Amino acid sequence: QVQLVESGGGLAQPGGSLRLSCAASGFSFNNYAMSWYRQAPGKTRELVATITRGFNTNYVDSVKDRFTISRDNAKNTVDLQMNSLRPEDTAVYYCYLRRIGYNYWGQGTQVTVSS
Repeated sequence: QVQLVESGGGLAQPGGSLRLSCAASGFSFNNYAMSWYRQAPGKTRELVATITRGFNTNYVDSVKDRFTISRDNAKNTVDLQMNSLRPEDTAVYYCYLRRIGYNYWGQGTQVTVSS
């Protein structure tokens, strides 16, 4: 079965960096686009970044030039490098896959940006 397991969240100071990783299993990873979403308290879940199977990337405007999504098809992982973090980046971050009409989510990892 499909499994998405995030790691790498934690506490960072404003201006700092964190790297999130999502380990995927149970499907042909190299054939699918992968995404990162986030949900802040009291807000709806928002799409942060996507990487296609062809390694094309897209970002929400608020993270452009600060976050980088990447994938390693040999390791079945998708990472999110987050630089120049801001307090408004505080959220639970989720790894996401849409496959054959179904949505799959990881369990989420908390990112807190605070001094």
